[in-house]
Amino acid sequence: MSAEEPVRPADLVRQDRYPRSAAYDPEWLLDLDMGPHPLWLLEDLARDLDLRPGMRVLDLGSGRGATSVFLAREFGVHVVAADWWIPAEEAAAVFAAAGVADRVEAVRAEAHTLPFDGESFDAIVSIDAFEYFGTADSYLPYLVRFLRPGGQLGVATPAMTREARDMGGVPPHVREVVGWEAMAWHTPEWWRFLWETTGLVTVTSARAQPDGWRDWLLWTRACAAHGSDGAAQQPVIDMLLKDAGEYLTFAMLTARRT
Repeated sequence: MSAEEPVRPADLVRQDRYPRSAAYDPEWLLDLDMGPHPLWLLEDLARDLDLRPGMRVLDLGSGRGATSVFLAREFGVHVVAADWWIPAEEAAAVFAAAGVADRVEAVRAEAHTLPFDGESFDAIVSIDAFEYFGTADSYLPYLVRFLRPGGQLGVATPAMTREARDMGGVPPHVREVVGWEAMAWHTPEWWRFLWETTGLVTVTSARAQPDGWRDWLLWTRACAAHGSDGAAQQPVIDMLLKDAGEYLTFAMLTARRT
């Protein structure tokens, strides 16, 4: 497939790399779009987690709900889907239509004022959201109080192959599209150091997603073809094509509360 060839929803079914995600209707996923393919990110991340039926999992920054549906269906866990931007009623309608309303609870919550009891989750998962609230030194100590001892934390977040500070700033082709936000796109090594320094968790994996930029490009091109305003996606497409994996990737991070 060439860089200029239109992407059809069917092109998003990648059985070879993401067999679980391939079972989900691409049109359904595109209608819930809030960023790079959430199920590919979650399926990849879940390989480094031990999710088992009956666990209580917080999906932090759950968006319109695709990842929460995936967690409930694929792993048999009970999910609390927490997001600040999407009304709980809107997310709950997605869960009801997907047949998982009995296993997924929608909550509207801001990441710094979570309305939950301490040690109430077996795992916390955050897909393409942690960069908005999790980079402060004090955030992990706040978040782990909601995990039971030995509980798991899993994060998939946009990343850079090198720290912007080490390069003297954000690369121009990235800055032109996302501006200062890319300062929060840290390397896996940066995240590992931040988390391990707290002494509150044991980091079990911190890696860059292989060819993550290609997945991001494929998804963005599909969104451009699917939506009514494909021109809005073009700057991101141009950014990814120019970058070609030199700087842009995703960090896949997992840890356990000590």
